[in-house]
Amino acid sequence: MASSPVRFGVIGFGAWGKCHAAAINNTAGAEVVAVAAKSEKTCAEGRELYPKASVYGDYRQLLDQDDIDVVTVVIPSYLHFEVAKAVLESGKHLLLEKPMCLTIADCQALNQLAQEKNLLLAVGHELRLSSLWSRVKQEIDAGAIGQPQYALVELSRKPYRLGADGWRYDIDRVGNWILEEPIHFFDLARWYLSSAGMPTSLFATANSRQAGHPELQDNFSAIVNFKGGEFAVVSQSLSMFEHHQTAKVAGTEGSLWASWSGAMDRTRHPSFFLKASSGETVREIPIEKITGEIFELEDQVAMLRDAIRDGKPLSTTAEDGMWSVAMCLAAQKSVESGQPIAMSDIL
Repeated sequence: MASSPVRFGVIGFGAWGKCHAAAINNTAGAEVVAVAAKSEKTCAEGRELYPKASVYGDYRQLLDQDDIDVVTVVIPSYLHFEVAKAVLESGKHLLLEKPMCLTIADCQALNQLAQEKNLLLAVGHELRLSSLWSRVKQEIDAGAIGQPQYALVELSRKPYRLGADGWRYDIDRVGNWILEEPIHFFDLARWYLSSAGMPTSLFATANSRQAGHPELQDNFSAIVNFKGGEFAVVSQSLSMFEHHQTAKVAGTEGSLWASWSGAMDRTRHPSFFLKASSGETVREIPIEKITGEIFELEDQVAMLRDAIRDGKPLSTTAEDGMWSVAMCLAAQKSVESGQPIAMSDIL
């Protein structure tokens, strides 16, 4: 196995699906051998970009192809459970874009199916692989700030892309907008404060700049509480410009501040930094490898390649994916009720 490339099938060939496919072919030891696309136009693009790959208009035909090791699923959220279940039932490993599913029951069902079939189920929280955001975690684990007590993960950006057929602005298909991007930041916050255990409760608020569409929450903030008094703040505004993300973590003996900025989320020329302080001095921690979600996709492919070939651990498991969905569902419930939500009411 180690001498031959890990063979990927790609289901979904929209803008982000194309990024996934490019990341696979840019990664040593991985190759695209099949693509399933929705329209004849995207099928034609698949044939042009990957002439050696099989291209299908029906994802079920892709799953019938025997020479596929792992399938990456990059489709609208409301289709995740149906397609992911079919992938696992076909006996193939799975990389499922976030959100894992729209309900906890569906997340649990996929996790159980993967375990029964002894298959890998990775969830696309690629920020954990970032040279910047993962370095924050490394510094925390090395004791750079003592015991972490507080985390802030914040994003300000231009509005979302519509998605194919406008699915991202259709709440029935997207599930809710908290599942769309803040889910990444809930994952980072829980990861950074993992020494505090699992979140116990969550309070959130949101509003929309779009008259008549309060469900499309352009401005959103949540406080995530932990048993020992530790807490995280997750905040996002889609009413801003460009793409700017910040993470700050404070502990008993110091703090960390990470920042990433670009003209857009998929820029190849971002600016970024990581600083640490003991309270007395501030030092800048060099980040030598360029970071950004298109680069992290390649890291994610390499992670999955190594997990399949060598049994190395996944960066984000099905359990992690389910927890991220649970925090988003608790946040939505809190927004709607105006009350804090116990995580035990969700999980």
